[in-house]
Amino acid sequence: MPATNTIAHYGSIAKTFHWLTALGILAVIPLGIIANDMPYDTAEQLARKAWLFSLHKTVGVTLFFVALARILWALSQPKPAPLHPERTAETLLAGIVHWLLYGSLLLVPLSGWVHHAATEGFAPILWPFGQNLPLVPESLALADTAAGLHIVFERVLIVSLILHVAGAIKHAVIDRDGTLARMLPGRTDLAAPRGQTTHSVLPPVLAALVWAAAIGLGGLLGAYHKDTARAAEAPALQQVDSDWAVTDGTLGISIRQMGADVTGRFAEWTADITFDETVRAGVAGTVVVDIAIPSLTLGSVTQQAMGPDYFASSEFPTARFNADLLVTETGYVAEGTLTLRGTAQPVALPFDLTLDGTLARMQGSTVLDRRSFGIGDSMTDAGQLGFEVRVTVDLTAQRGVTPGS
Repeated sequence: MPATNTIAHYGSIAKTFHWLTALGILAVIPLGIIANDMPYDTAEQLARKAWLFSLHKTVGVTLFFVALARILWALSQPKPAPLHPERTAETLLAGIVHWLLYGSLLLVPLSGWVHHAATEGFAPILWPFGQNLPLVPESLALADTAAGLHIVFERVLIVSLILHVAGAIKHAVIDRDGTLARMLPGRTDLAAPRGQTTHSVLPPVLAALVWAAAIGLGGLLGAYHKDTARAAEAPALQQVDSDWAVTDGTLGISIRQMGADVTGRFAEWTADITFDETVRAGVAGTVVVDIAIPSLTLGSVTQQAMGPDYFASSEFPTARFNADLLVTETGYVAEGTLTLRGTAQPVALPFDLTLDGTLARMQGSTVLDRRSFGIGDSMTDAGQLGFEVRVTVDLTAQRGVTPGS
């Protein structure tokens, strides 16, 4: 069997690409469905779910490169001519379906890959080349959009695949011609086609219109903004009348999961600060920080983190850090009590302070043990979910400014 195509036959390379692609599709779609539906109530269940998602992503990325190679090979080869050139509508439909399949085989894994690269945590791709993509920043909004596109393109792929298989069956069972036989392994002796290979721009243009319609329908159904309403669920924090008003700042956390660092931040929090910069030792002030737990974004595990085994945000929607601001021999420390998930624990947060008139910038970090607050008690393997959680604070405050002014 020749390696290259002719006007009558597909070559062995095209056939190999075709059946490798089919095998990849038959593996990657069920893996994604099964992994998505699996529970993750225990550490063992989460580990199995993460492993299946990792396998799904790895097969998907592999399928992307196989499909890309297949398309490049197809562009370099003559395409076997249609056996029934007089059936113009059928030939046009077959062309549209082929373009939808080729495009979807790139768009489905690529959108999933962008979603993976734009977020953090949970189920890495099983390869040594890293988890990021060039020009793809870590962004929850981008991740939501890519996840929605992944689903939309997957639906287009499934419909196109059904039409493709139905067409092959029609040719084999009803028409009894050699259309399907040309793609089967081995050499098949067939009559020469009566038509000629044609190159029309109409099938790819119509396929592009199908993708545009699918993307638009996904937008109407809200497929690209699944998490944007989550911040509205965070409790409204009472405005504080602080001596030092926070004008800008971030409150972030970082934890190691499945061998990778996952970082996140709380969008809603308040700080009531009193501070006397003239104090050289001892208590120089106090701080009370209230945090809206549901305002946390934590990569791809944001929703999971809100669950009853972790932050339990429905039952404990806020956390509070109440501390004295101490001047010590080694620097500044916020020393007090963190009440989180109904549990109070002593916490010390060393920080650096830069003063410029009425403006102050504070940067600090500390490490907590999630087990001290009953977070993720079922996750007893630090390799799956680390015990240490790094908390970082970076804020700018101005004295004598009314919050929100």
